[in-house]
Amino acid sequence: MIKFQAVNKFYGDYCALADINENVAKGEVVVVCGPSGSGKSTLIRTVNRLEEIQSGEVLFNGRNVHARIKSAELNRLRSQIGFVFQSFNLFPHLSALDNVILSPWRVNAVSRAEARDRAMALLDRVGLANRALSYPAQLSGGQQQRVAIARALAMEPPAMLFDEPTSALDPEMVGEVLAVMRSLAKDGMTMMCVTHEMGFARDVADRVWFMDAGRILETGTPVEFFGAPQHPRAQRFLSDLRSH
Repeated sequence: MIKFQAVNKFYGDYCALADINENVAKGEVVVVCGPSGSGKSTLIRTVNRLEEIQSGEVLFNGRNVHARIKSAELNRLRSQIGFVFQSFNLFPHLSALDNVILSPWRVNAVSRAEARDRAMALLDRVGLANRALSYPAQLSGGQQQRVAIARALAMEPPAMLFDEPTSALDPEMVGEVLAVMRSLAKDGMTMMCVTHEMGFARDVADRVWFMDAGRILETGTPVEFFGAPQHPRAQRFLSDLRSH
């Protein structure tokens, strides 16, 4: 479903992504991990072209995301890729319900009544049906992030991208967001997750990609990666995690 072919990304002279070649299969859960500044978030943001690349291709369902296309086509493509941000990015002047309703209603031309029914079902799925009329400022961080997940799901995307979805949360709120993500994985959603939650990676991922300095240095199943990492940098990363 997602294919990276010789992807390179620069910020001036700084190489943020170097010769990335990897695939994410339909229904697969891939966790991207590594130290801060390793290029994880940049990589995931190339999938829906929030970050431009200098060379290579990023394919989504066989279509080159970074080809020269009109903005309307790019927006249609983005609507098929759910994206959950670190900082929630909810509209503060809209209720939780209206945040979830907005895109299907305005972008997909779904009737407001149908969009509302779908939104309520999604809020119920993430455990927030009773907070549908609350505004973001009235919700905890964990609740806001669950609304953000429901909002992304409202477009019925075939794939979901998570960019450190729990890093802005207090520790006691992390579990409620990860529970929703586990449920999505169990239902067969194709997912790419940038996260420092190694317990989630161990339990839920089909594959783990380890990045450092803009390169994917190691890939493997959770058993392979956590049990017997091959690259010295991955070994040091996991050793540091365990020591903490």
